[in-house]
Amino acid sequence: MSKLKNLFVNLSLMLLASPVFAQAAEGAASGNGELTKMGLAIGAGVAIGFAALGGGIGIGLTAGNAVSGIARNPNASGKVFTPMILGIAFVESAVIYALVIAFMLYTKL
Repeated sequence: MSKLKNLFVNLSLMLLASPVFAQAAEGAASGNGELTKMGLAIGAGVAIGFAALGGGIGIGLTAGNAVSGIARNPNASGKVFTPMILGIAFVESAVIYALVIAFMLYTKL
């Protein structure tokens, strides 16, 4: 777990801290507006990235468990299929909601 934590911290520092320091190195004359725009851009990217990751994991688990249930009892395929499709639709709606939020953040740039 410690290696995973170190990897996450290193990636965070590379992705988030480097642009901040690069912005500060250009000079303070540009003001704080560019830093805010950069934060919105990073926020939009992170929002859709985590949503897509979570949605992919959720859909994979849903479909995998549905197929496993159908494999154990083939007669229940009709009863398993409908809740599986509903679950996938709910997961996708959350991902689409995150996409809308990312577009809203992007339009503020």
